[in-house]
Parts: sequence; structure tokens; C-alpha cells
Amino acid sequence: MTTVQIRVPATSANLGPGFDALGLALSLHDEVEAELTDGRGVRVTVEGEGAGEVDTGEGHLVVRAMRQTFARMGVPQPAGIRLHCRNSIPHARGLGSSSAAVCAGILAARALADGEISDDEVLALATEMEGHPDNVAPCLAGGLTVAWSDHAGSPHMVKLAPDVRIRPVVVIPSTRLATETARGLLPKDVPHKDASFNAGRAALLIAALTQRPERELLLAATEDRLHQHYRAPAMRESANLVERLRAVGVPAVVSGAGPTVLAFSTSDTQDLIAPEVGNDWHIQQMDVDPVGANVQFPETR
Repeated sequence: MTTVQIRVPATSANLGPGFDALGLALSLHDEVEAELTDGRGVRVTVEGEGAGEVDTGEGHLVVRAMRQTFARMGVPQPAGIRLHCRNSIPHARGLGSSSAAVCAGILAARALADGEISDDEVLALATEMEGHPDNVAPCLAGGLTVAWSDHAGSPHMVKLAPDVRIRPVVVIPSTRLATETARGLLPKDVPHKDASFNAGRAALLIAALTQRPERELLLAATEDRLHQHYRAPAMRESANLVERLRAVGVPAVVSGAGPTVLAFSTSDTQDLIAPEVGNDWHIQQMDVDPVGANVQFPETR
């Protein structure tokens, strides 16, 4: 039987003003080993994040993504599936754990099945399962991505290379927050001036991340008026930490739907982050993952 190994990165979406559009791949990964078996049923083992918590049968998100991919390719569902998941991405923290699982499942099914699905179709299916492309785009492609949907609803993305001086720092709390809860706090309409404000800041953020990662530019570029303050009541400690970091000059935002905080460390801010963070948080220096999802065939039995 053929075994495939999928390595998928954590991601941070929005990056402040780029709501549902911008995403960054991070150097924190989940690894999935997948195999189609002759025996019937699904066998899933999990170590690391989610061990003892997530479904280990048909309800496992990687399995569901594999099933949908087999159906999309028009190939028969396999008799059995074996998965071993080594998870490092925290769940329900705003670091793209569900996007990573979806992308891993789709890519595993494509690699193992005698069918065809293009990269564009992979992005479309992952977006369909996730609901929006801001996390799945950087997970698949790596680097910094801009994602959008056309008039027909089909997702697209552009990959950009961040400046090598960009050093993301994630500050992860012990508490969790479901994306659905955070998204439910958003209003249906926002003031025109706030939309205009964010459009300008998102454009500036692209320039700052790719060409001029200076503290002053990053501070201005990461300002947001569309989502973070609306979601603050669901993650008051995260919102307060963002305010404290920004007050001392650290470009900081809520990562995705939260409650993790993402900061951009520069040469003159790297010593300012830890003093503002309490003992209930885990600080982790990251790199930008330039590659994204990786597929390997370690052995054929």
C-alpha cells in the first residue's frame, strides 16, 4: 500500500486590516500520514494538539476532507483509511488548525487516489469547506497571500514574498475561541469611512510586509476598524494585550478570529513584547513558511 505524508503550516489571517483577504504562513506545522487500506473502516491516531479530544473516526476533519475530495474527483471511496496525525497547531486559537486539516485531507486524497483535481480546484474545495479562503490560501501556497472570490464565487489567490526581515511572534493564550463565535459578533454593515480606512491600511500593509518592514509603517499598516473591536468582548484579554503592545510601539493584531495575538518583531521592538505578556500566555517566535503544504511519499509497501 502507498503511504503519503502531508506537512501543513499554521496560518494567521487578516493581519489587522486585511479582513478575509490577507494571510501569512507560519513555521509551525501539523503532519499527517495517510494510507488507503483493504480493511473496512477508518482508523485515526492523534498525537500532540487535539489528542484525546478530536473524533478518531469518520468525523475527523482530515477524513471528511478526503471523502469530499474523492467524491469531487469522481473516484470510488476507499474501503479503509488509516491516518496518523502529529499536531503542533493549537486548536481554536486563530492559527488555522481547521484549514490545515482540510488542506491536508484534500492533498492526501489527491496524492493517493487515481483521479485528478487541479490546484485551482484544491483551493476551491478547501474554501468551500472552510467558508472563506484567507487561511487556506497561505496554508497551500506558503508566504504572504492575497485571496478573493470572483463574481461567480470562485476563489483566487496571489502569493507574495515577505521581506526576509519579517519576524512574526505569536502570543498564544490557554483559552480557546470558536471562529463561529467570533464571526457572530460582526455587524452586517460598517460605516463607509471605516471601509475606506481599512482599504488604505491593507494596501500599506502589503508594501510594509514586502518592501519596508519598518516599525512606524507596520504600526500604521496594521490598524483595523472592521473586525477587531467588534470581537473584543469575546476575547477581552487578547484585545487588551494588543492595545498594550501597540502602546509601546509593537505592531500587533489579533490572529485570525483570535484569541492568539500576532506581533511583528523588528530590531527595535523585540525586547518590548515579553514585558507586556502575562504568565498565562505562550510566546513563540516564528518564521514565515515560504513553501506551504508539502506532499511526500516516504515509502511504498
